[in-house]
Amino acid sequence: MSTWTAVPDLGPGPHGAVYPPDRAAWRAWLEAHHATAKGVWLIYYKKGSGMPTIAYPDMVKECLCFGWIDSRVSKLDEARYLQLITPRKPKSVWSKINKGYIEELEREGLLMPAGIAKIDAAKADGSWTALDEVEALVIPEDLAATLAASPAAQATFATYSPSTLKLALTKLAAAKRPETRQKRLTELIALATEGKKPVP
Repeated sequence: MSTWTAVPDLGPGPHGAVYPPDRAAWRAWLEAHHATAKGVWLIYYKKGSGMPTIAYPDMVKECLCFGWIDSRVSKLDEARYLQLITPRKPKSVWSKINKGYIEELEREGLLMPAGIAKIDAAKADGSWTALDEVEALVIPEDLAATLAASPAAQATFATYSPSTLKLALTKLAAAKRPETRQKRLTELIALATEGKKPVP
C-alpha cells in the first residue's frame, strides 16, 4: 500500500508539506486531513529525477473528491517544486475541466461528502456556472463597453488567442466583489492599451 511522507514546514505561511508518490497516497492524506488542515504544500519531483510523482490530473481529481483545490506553484530546489493545495473557498468558480472530472468521479463513486457539499453549495450560489460564458468566450457587457471607449485596447484584444482571452475573462468572472471586478477590468484595459497580455 502506498504511504505519504510528511516533511517539515517550508514557509512562508502556516502550511507544512507532503510528498505523495502516487494517487493512492494523496487520497490517503486528504482522507486523514481534509477536514482539519488549512492547506498543504504538495511536493512534485521533476521529470528525469527518477522519483515517482503523482500525475497532475490525478492530484486535481482527488482534491475535488474532498472539496479542495490547487493553487500557486513555487520552486523548491533543482529536482522538486511545490504546489499549494487548500480547501476550496466559498463562491470559488468551477472550470469546464473540473466539472468534467466531477462527472467522472461521480460515475466511479469516488466523491466524498466534503466534495459533494462544495458542489451543492456552488450550484446553489451560482459559482458552478459562473465560467460557462467564459468557456464560450462571451465578452461581458462591462468589458465590451470599456473596450468600445478605448480603441487601442480593443485592437489589442482582437489579437488575443482564445487561451489569452479566456484568461482575461476568467479574471473578471472570478472576482467576488464589484470593486474587485472593476479593479481587474481597469488593469486589463491598461495592459491592452499598452499592447500587452494579461498574466496568470
